[in-house]
Amino acid sequence: MQISYNWLKQFIKLDINPEEAAEILTNLGLEVEGINTYESLKGGLKGVVVGHVLTCEQHPNADKLRITKVDLGNNEPPVQIVCGAPNVAAGQKVPVATIGTVLFDKEGNEFVIKKGKIRGEESFGMICAEDELGLGESHDGIMILDEKLTPGTPVAEVFEIYTDSVFEIGLTPNRADAMSHLGVARDLRAGLIQTKPNNNYSELITPSVSKFKVEKRTLKYDLIVEDTKLAPRYAGVTISEIDVKPSPAWLQNALKAIGITPKNNIVDATNYVLHELGQPLHAFDASRIKGNKIIVKNAEAGTKFVTLDGVERILHEDDIVICDEHQPLCLAGVLGGLHSGVTEHTTSIFLESAYFNPVSIRKTAKRHGISTDASFRFERGIDPNITNYALKHAAILIADLANGEITSDIIDLYPKKIEDFTVFLNYNNVNKILGENIPNEIIKKILVSLDIKVTNITDKGLGLSIPAYRVDVQREIDVIEEILRVYGFNNIKVGSKINATIAYGSKIDDHKVQNIVANQLVGQGFYETMSNSLTTATYNDFISEQNRNQQITIVNPLSTDLSVMRQSLLFGGLEAIAYNINRKNSDLKFFEFGKTYAKPLSGYEEYKHLSLLITGNVSTNSWNVTNTPTDFFLLKGYVDALLERIGIKNVTTKPTENEHLAEGIAYYYGDRKIVSFGTVKKNILKHFDIKQEVFYADFIWNTILNIVSSKIKFAEISKYPIVKRDLALLVKDEVSFADIYKTVKLADKNLILDISLFDVYQGEKLPEGTKSYAISMKIQDKDKTLTDNEIDKLMQKVQKQLTSEVGAELR
Repeated sequence: MQISYNWLKQFIKLDINPEEAAEILTNLGLEVEGINTYESLKGGLKGVVVGHVLTCEQHPNADKLRITKVDLGNNEPPVQIVCGAPNVAAGQKVPVATIGTVLFDKEGNEFVIKKGKIRGEESFGMICAEDELGLGESHDGIMILDEKLTPGTPVAEVFEIYTDSVFEIGLTPNRADAMSHLGVARDLRAGLIQTKPNNNYSELITPSVSKFKVEKRTLKYDLIVEDTKLAPRYAGVTISEIDVKPSPAWLQNALKAIGITPKNNIVDATNYVLHELGQPLHAFDASRIKGNKIIVKNAEAGTKFVTLDGVERILHEDDIVICDEHQPLCLAGVLGGLHSGVTEHTTSIFLESAYFNPVSIRKTAKRHGISTDASFRFERGIDPNITNYALKHAAILIADLANGEITSDIIDLYPKKIEDFTVFLNYNNVNKILGENIPNEIIKKILVSLDIKVTNITDKGLGLSIPAYRVDVQREIDVIEEILRVYGFNNIKVGSKINATIAYGSKIDDHKVQNIVANQLVGQGFYETMSNSLTTATYNDFISEQNRNQQITIVNPLSTDLSVMRQSLLFGGLEAIAYNINRKNSDLKFFEFGKTYAKPLSGYEEYKHLSLLITGNVSTNSWNVTNTPTDFFLLKGYVDALLERIGIKNVTTKPTENEHLAEGIAYYYGDRKIVSFGTVKKNILKHFDIKQEVFYADFIWNTILNIVSSKIKFAEISKYPIVKRDLALLVKDEVSFADIYKTVKLADKNLILDISLFDVYQGEKLPEGTKSYAISMKIQDKDKTLTDNEIDKLMQKVQKQLTSEVGAELR
């Protein structure tokens, strides 16, 4: 949100600079993220002053040049300036760009005025034409200024160049009251009263509406609100005999400074009041209103309506619309209609000011994908008690700007007043929560500075009336937060004694386990990432139909990129990898703790996961280190080390069923899968424009926590040895490790305890269309020691199975 410093000075008599004001606002919670300078003319004509031409003589070496002596004021001696303008003459008052001045050409490129020599004669500045200053298009000669001007006067003052400091405020959603210059000024006043108690900042200067006057009652509409819950307050007035034209410079500059493009005096006036007071307004062309009624009601489902942006929208039955007797004129609180807006031909208007139900406006804005300055404020909650005041202020402004007449009384439908919030504040609770004893008088002073009324005073605390526009302050704890932010977080002293409670328990703490794992991964060169739980539906192409059916879709998403709840941490991680690779950072190791979401038949579910992603080289380029690319076995090492660190052992290996992996395996603890890892499929990487291999591990964190936190179980160590056997196999490209795993298990599932893949090779020395797999098997009989003969027979059976089932050959 952009806030003008000049505008704030209309509400408070400020004697501080913009930087001091920004610091106070930031300490109050209205964080100023930056201060920008606005100038109605680029450069602000800094360094350009009024000069008095004392003499003007012919240049000895050029027919078209003159040598002038120019008085620049400030009791300095005259300077010599070479000028080529045909109209320069002694006695003139002219604009002079002094040495060091920065000017801008028509394309916005800057050039600096420097001391120079022109045909052998020194020149100490430039006498300017209007196009050189950006004040016009003429270049026929230099500008001739009023002869009454004093030499040395800044030309910016002569031409009233408007400059302003504009605060970029990162407004949090709960601070609906600060969505205007009045709201920010209220906070700034409270901060100034607290930080500069010796100055008088108690007065908040608000626009006067005493000039509101009905000239004649010639244009009146009956106002009808069908549902006062959706529109608790609705007011309007008519203004006639208006002349729609461009706004004056002061109004255009005020709007341009905060990033608003001026349109015409009517629309600009409503925008001005919106950003000044926080009350959205809308002007209807009276000639487009059919009949004698303005009706506020729910739209008929399926009604087609063209909004101001030229888009035809299908209205929903829950949308609030402003109608005449025949058709909708405006999508209430969101956007006006194309055929009822103000044009250059408008001569009379109906001006609306209202308070609409915030939830209804929010749903309508999200339903139609519209975000306007008006909807931004309505859906967060504006001041319901400023409606009439803002309408009067805007009517006076429009009548003045457009030479119009107010031609009706204000009709204000407000059947049930929205009451202020009442809260009792206990002094002890304030001191207990803040950790400091703040004097009662200071507490009262802070509350009064925030326009919170003290209705009752007791020994224990204060009875308070909170203004209705403070929708974020409805409880005692909210009031205490207000006191704290004005009193100053930095003013709360840190005590010398810290009390802590030590809890003892046997239950495994998720946070502690995460810290153990995170510390190990960081030590191995990983960086932790955090991605959004909301993601795009375009990733549906990479998930199974079953998972698509379990996907949770957001009803009113902020954007199409945030329309579904994620079912995997992979895609967020790949977005981070793509972002880094595009910035020449391609050797990456990421990990993320996060949740995934699904909607199976049993209802909504969420699952905790830990993901690892590695890509690029193991280490960065160095003269004494050979570049080694990351691979599956490096990831396997990280996975094994992580499980060992948290005490999970005796896992079994199976082929992975992860639909995002081209090659990979899964670890099981008993019959529970704890992690799957492998190589990300190339078609997924292509979608992210990633051209290097990426390896991914997905830990099922819920299962891991259950294993870690479960009671320790003991089993007798077998007294019979485990035999290991390795096989190097030549197989076709289409054969996967899953095929080999299943085939080997068929040989004897009781004796073969585990099968793991420890090498994959594809190269020139192998026949085309083949690859080499190296597998390792653990063999054990729990009842006896296996003989060499029994082992050989089992291995022969395994080899036979592999040859017959998958066409494998021993290498």
